[in-house]
Amino acid sequence: MRHKRNYKKIVAVAVTLSLFCACSKDWLKPKPLSFYEPGVALSNAEGMYSALTACERNMRHEYFGDGAPILTEIIQSEVAVEGTTDKAGPQMNMDISLMPDANLNSENTTKVGWYWYEGYKAIKYANVVISRINDATFTSEAEKNAVLGAAYFQRAYRYYKLVHQFGDVPYLDWEISEPKYDFYSYDRWSILNKMKSEMEFAYQWVPESVDRGRTSKSACGVLLMKICMALADFDRAIQIGKEIVAIHPLMKNRFTSNQGKANTNLMFDLHSVEAKLDMSNTEGLMYVVAYPEAEGSDRIQTMRNGVPFWNTGNIKTPDGETGTSLTIASDETDQTMDLNKTYGRGIGRLRPTWYYTNEIWRKDKEANDMRGILNRDSWRRMEDLRYNNPDLKKKGNPWYGKNLVKSSSMTVEDTIRLWYSWPHYKLFVPDPLQTTWAGGETPWYIYRSAEVYLLLAESYYWKDQPQLAAEAMNEVRTRAGATPLNAGDINIGEILDERARELYYEENRHVELVRIAYTYAKTGKPCELFGGRVYHLENICGPGGTNSNVKQEGINFWYDRVNARSNFYNKGVKHKWAEYKISVHHMLWPVPANAINTNIKGVINQNVGYPGAERNVAPLIVPEEGTVLGPQ
Repeated sequence: MRHKRNYKKIVAVAVTLSLFCACSKDWLKPKPLSFYEPGVALSNAEGMYSALTACERNMRHEYFGDGAPILTEIIQSEVAVEGTTDKAGPQMNMDISLMPDANLNSENTTKVGWYWYEGYKAIKYANVVISRINDATFTSEAEKNAVLGAAYFQRAYRYYKLVHQFGDVPYLDWEISEPKYDFYSYDRWSILNKMKSEMEFAYQWVPESVDRGRTSKSACGVLLMKICMALADFDRAIQIGKEIVAIHPLMKNRFTSNQGKANTNLMFDLHSVEAKLDMSNTEGLMYVVAYPEAEGSDRIQTMRNGVPFWNTGNIKTPDGETGTSLTIASDETDQTMDLNKTYGRGIGRLRPTWYYTNEIWRKDKEANDMRGILNRDSWRRMEDLRYNNPDLKKKGNPWYGKNLVKSSSMTVEDTIRLWYSWPHYKLFVPDPLQTTWAGGETPWYIYRSAEVYLLLAESYYWKDQPQLAAEAMNEVRTRAGATPLNAGDINIGEILDERARELYYEENRHVELVRIAYTYAKTGKPCELFGGRVYHLENICGPGGTNSNVKQEGINFWYDRVNARSNFYNKGVKHKWAEYKISVHHMLWPVPANAINTNIKGVINQNVGYPGAERNVAPLIVPEEGTVLGPQ
């Protein structure tokens, strides 16, 4: 396949790029290697696109691997919590553990720090291309602008996340060729304004038809929509959204080889490996890619991260025997007894909340929704699994082969980590090259047309046009088999519920909640979920200072939403290692202490509520014209 051959080629070139862009672990200390001349590699469009492969690879790392960074984004919202209850960590009791000097970049703690360091690493890669665009030779102005637009996308993709995760952040817009220790924080709104201008350029020039894994015009459009919505330019967001869905309709009919398999449906088709490889798939707007045995590939490990830890040994039969096993009896002929290959061997890192597993799936409106827990083909419950321990069969235990039964004596730790339902259709990725099935190589959606419809619905909500919002949402709902909504059903909660139904393990849930929190504060629109509450930009993360673990409603929408919908945070849920707690200021994450402490000639602000915020200075403003670090 063409895109697979190209993928192998660009991965190899990306390795070369990493040599001359490589720096020490601290992004504040760039250390380019002198033996390689990047001007040679970046002399034409092919070289430029190969350089941007480093950014595309960085995008993939967010979703792939054990304890993938995307888990942090999902956990710090209302749809899930940290499930690995054999320890405490920054994503449980955030009041005492989510601190600037904590270990913020580990699959065993949190990936808050990953978003900071890897975000700036990708910005650095994009800036190399942007800074050298006039030094290369192109076949036409259109080709040059397409390359520049793709680089703008990669930079804006990171800044959109950073300003919603960390607020005011350093702004880098040019290649840095020597050590620099005088970074300053810039006003998030001015960064967004700059990104909007650049993404308008990208949306104009980046082509629609590109190899899978590359930046397309419609991908630029989705990011531009989100930036416009963050800046309350809903009319422009709507205009772009309509243009995208006009040429990228939803996939409404079954279209992969899975349609011949029992207990599957359209949602299985849409989220299968086959669908993400199928070039007739009109719904996928941007992907990250991984292919079996391709150099630089990776495993998605969705099942390890999101499936319960059924193999812990703590699942017992009603008569007290160990009930489950990674291996099956040697003489077993029923292959569905192989829980490892039927469901995946999970460890329960991503523990969904009751809100996601039950509350949003209403019997009157989502009874026939193929995405939901009421559809027994799409979701799996622990009661669907069967006792498969070979010792049970050997001993003639009557519970062998019977469905699991939840024990009344199960500990809190066990109920959190190894007993919950999950969206099997979304998380199941065959892993045939491994003994333990954690989730294998596959492309993964970054943007889909379904999200565009939901962004359109939200834009109409902000414009007080509920009928149009309902019509946009119904495009997604009716495709899934859910009951259509009417204008009277529309509120921000309904829109967020629909995003949860459609985009679990795809969207940056925390980022989108924070964007909405800022939009409420910026527009002053009363929030109907909380009795018409009005939010304000001033002190949006609370007062800060001493005793900053504020749990007062009405300061920001992120806290109110998570506090109201999660059945863990601030509800007194605890296990032997930690209690689940959040406060108002956790809407924004702590800037890693190392980034601040090594910036000895400048000031990178710490977010309000964390130690060090008392040393903050007024953020700088990104100029509308020209550059900050490059030519004036």
